[in-house]
Formats: sequence, structure tokens, C-alpha cells
Amino acid sequence: MASTSRKNSWALFLLLLAGIVLGSFIGYLSQSVSFLSWLSYGKTFGLESPVVLNLGVLVLTFGLTIDINIASIIGVIIAIIIYRLA
Repeated sequence: MASTSRKNSWALFLLLLAGIVLGSFIGYLSQSVSFLSWLSYGKTFGLESPVVLNLGVLVLTFGLTIDINIASIIGVIIAIIIYRLA
């Protein structure tokens, strides 16, 4: 029974990721179309500059930026609906 729940969690994660990626892509494509330009409206937030950890031998750079737009939110909602129906 535990593997079934784990499989469903991974399926939800993959559907959400696909919804975010496809929604962002659609938002990017629709910004030049006048009546669909509202889909590309969004906000970008994250670290202003990356954090660098210099260990002498190894240098690690950490950075995170999230770009959310209306189309990606719609993609997430559609992914959740697909997950619920399946």
C-alpha cells in the first residue's frame, strides 16, 4: 500500500512540474498577442545575487529565482484537476 501512495505523490509532482513549465511557455508565447498578453503578467522573486561558499578546493554557488505568471498558475490548476480525475 505504501508504494501506491508514493507513486501518486510522484505523479502529482510530475504533473505540477509539467503544468508550471507548459504554463510559463504559453505565457511567454502569448506576451506578443494583444488579447492574450494578460497571461504573461507575473512576478519574479528570489535571491538578488547568488550566495557563494568558497571551501578552498571547492566553490559552491547557490541561487534561486522563481518566475510566476498567470499562465503557470492556470497550468498548475489544470494539473491538479487532471490528477484528481485520474
